[in-house]
Amino acid sequence: MDMEQNMQPWPPEPPAQKFCKHCGGRIPADAVICTLCGRQVEEMAQAQAMPNIVINNTNENINTMNAYMQTRARNKWVALLLCFFLGGIGAHKFYEGKTGMGVLYLFTFGLAVVGILIDFIALLFKPNPYYV
Repeated sequence: MDMEQNMQPWPPEPPAQKFCKHCGGRIPADAVICTLCGRQVEEMAQAQAMPNIVINNTNENINTMNAYMQTRARNKWVALLLCFFLGGIGAHKFYEGKTGMGVLYLFTFGLAVVGILIDFIALLFKPNPYYV
C-alpha cells in the first residue's frame, strides 16, 4: 500500500504556465522574465518592497582661503626679466616671495646656472599674471 501512495499519476501533470505579453510564447507561471524573448513580463517582488530612496545632494563646497595660503599675483614679464638679467643672485625668486630659494640662488649662482635656465623656461609658459 505504501507503494501506491508514493506512486505519481501517469502521465505527470505539466507545470503551471502562462503566456508572455510580448512574444506570446508559453513560459512558467512563476517566471518574471520570458525564457523565450528575454523581456520582463512582471514586476519583481523585491522592487515592489523597496522604499523610495531620496538623495539630497546639496553641494556646499566653499573655497575659503586660509591666512597662511595667501596668493599674490605676479607679473610674468617682470619675473622673466629679473630671471634673465639677475637670475644669478635669485632676484626673480625674491620677487615671487620665495626668500629661501632666493638665498640659495644667491650662494650657488642660480644653482650653477641650470636653475636659472629651468626657471626661465618655466616662466615663459606661465600665464600673465601668475599666482604664487
